[in-house]
Amino acid sequence: MTRPADDLLATARQALIRVRHETPLVQCLTNQVVSNFTANVLLALGAAPAMVDIPEEAGPFAKAASGVLVNVGTPHAEQRAAMTEAVASAARAGTPWVLDPVAIGSLRVRTALAHRLAAQGPAVVRGNASEIIALAGTGGGGRGVDATDEVESAAAAAGTLARATGAVVAVSGPVDLLTDGERTVRVANGDPLLTRVTGGGCALGAVLAAFAPSAAPSPSPSPASDGDRLAAAVAAVTVYTVAAEVAAERSSGPGSFAAAFLDALYGLDEDTLDKRAAISWT
Repeated sequence: MTRPADDLLATARQALIRVRHETPLVQCLTNQVVSNFTANVLLALGAAPAMVDIPEEAGPFAKAASGVLVNVGTPHAEQRAAMTEAVASAARAGTPWVLDPVAIGSLRVRTALAHRLAAQGPAVVRGNASEIIALAGTGGGGRGVDATDEVESAAAAAGTLARATGAVVAVSGPVDLLTDGERTVRVANGDPLLTRVTGGGCALGAVLAAFAPSAAPSPSPSPASDGDRLAAAVAAVTVYTVAAEVAAERSSGPGSFAAAFLDALYGLDEDTLDKRAAISWT
């Protein structure tokens, strides 16, 4: 008899194969600091990045995309308009989209934007603990892009946010926590070098968008199955963080890690996932 974590691992294997076979088109409205790294991560994984983030293009493109990432890291006025347009278009077309509320809480413009977007039905919300707490309305945010809260201290806020938005909420940290408001999964993979590379967290939002198209909300509290939005998000996080572990073993520091991480994503196989994945279900 399989255990819930075994089902999640099986879904991760299937999802990785599907991404490589189907080459999902991922529209990225993301911050200018991480755009290049994000595109390279998607390419290494087998997805197709498209940095379409200006008004009048963002909306029509969201209809054609497989998934959309909205990352509020550098939200200049034109990009804010494009994000609003893309999210509305994605909602009409049924395109799953991911919200990454970078550095919200203490910064007024992006905080207001993130709250407006969160009300529009994201498939996934991904952030560090302080960002998730701020988006849930139970705290003031971290120190810029850095969290000042621990992952476990954001668990209640993540559940509240998931139930309010209908999204899977992924809290990034040493042990990632993911919840749909009813079920909670932890993924204990990854490496601290991810935090020493610009875009290490932001690119995960794009990977979540690449894995999201095969999933739909599941009301069942039973173990994961194909088409389960939570399971798809767990698959994305597991693939990403296992690749980080592999890359860290081949690296001497952040510079070599960034290149090794792209190689690890490109070469990641099912056997490596089986051996390394550390998934627990609560």
